[in-house]
Amino acid sequence: MSPEWRILIDYFFSLNLAVDCNAVLKALQPIFQEQGMTETVHNWEDHGYLVTYIKKNGSFANLRIHPHGLVLVDLQSYNDDMKGREEVDQLLNKVEERMKELFHSNIKRVKRLPAILRGGVIDRYWPTADGRLVEYDIDEVVYDEDSPFQNIKILHSKQFGNILILSGDVNLAESDLAYTQAIMGSGKEDYTGKEVLILGGGDGASNIDQMVIDGCKKHMRKTCGDVLDNLKGECYQVLIEDCIPVLKRYAKEGRMFDYVINDLTAVPISTSPEEDSTWEFLRLILDLSMKVLKQDGKYFTQGNCVNLTDALTLYEEQLSRLYCPVEFSKETVCVPSYMELWVFYTIWKKKTDI
Repeated sequence: MSPEWRILIDYFFSLNLAVDCNAVLKALQPIFQEQGMTETVHNWEDHGYLVTYIKKNGSFANLRIHPHGLVLVDLQSYNDDMKGREEVDQLLNKVEERMKELFHSNIKRVKRLPAILRGGVIDRYWPTADGRLVEYDIDEVVYDEDSPFQNIKILHSKQFGNILILSGDVNLAESDLAYTQAIMGSGKEDYTGKEVLILGGGDGASNIDQMVIDGCKKHMRKTCGDVLDNLKGECYQVLIEDCIPVLKRYAKEGRMFDYVINDLTAVPISTSPEEDSTWEFLRLILDLSMKVLKQDGKYFTQGNCVNLTDALTLYEEQLSRLYCPVEFSKETVCVPSYMELWVFYTIWKKKTDI
């Protein structure tokens, strides 16, 4: 089993006053020395101290003392037992006690962040769309394979069930019925007798990657049910191919759909559409989809995180550049495993006066 490293980042003390960096160093030195740690001091005159403490087992701590009143302690250590973790906690508790003795009521804020585990068998840290790091309660790697197109992971979360992750991007968890409902119109549509084209959707639909479907068929059944057991049923067909030539073929044949559901990709985070081929791909899909959408049809798609206002605004600007005039509405939905609010769009062809 590979080792796990426990790193405590930014255990910090924010003070109400400027500090004597040397005095802080002298007060905290004995705590680290008691642990048999070797000290290296860097002094930048007006910019304070950086002190590194290294233990024989490779564990180390960085003590950063800023003269304006900020003291940081970063500690990284290898822990293979509870005793090692207790030693880390005891050391940090002593640092906090000593700081409180030195500064009493002048400490404005003390913050000790949770430990981050690195190098373990299970990766539990995944970024949100707006760049925040989220720690998931992952306890099992269910599936991890590389296809010709991407890395495919299915991880088990205690809260969210199995989660599909494609090339580091959290796609869908068994808990995320809200996502499926939102991208299908939030229960406002009657699909009876209607023709529906679904683009993307790793748990089904028109998908380029057979391995995604195989993984979901086995490990995401709470999401996709038995629909992927057969790629063709009485009222559906799942195509394993690039959706662009399929859309072009349908447009050439004059085939039209009541609904097009685009679950290929989120709105790009980039705000430079002329330089990003992803935006060109998005516009191409939109144009082709409008060509196969009936005049009174609806196009559903995900947007992105509600915090990415610039990217969402740029997406809405792209809608005015399509070959036909369109209108749109949007709603914001909480998708459980995303741990952020997500925007969904409904787009339709603008009615023109005859």
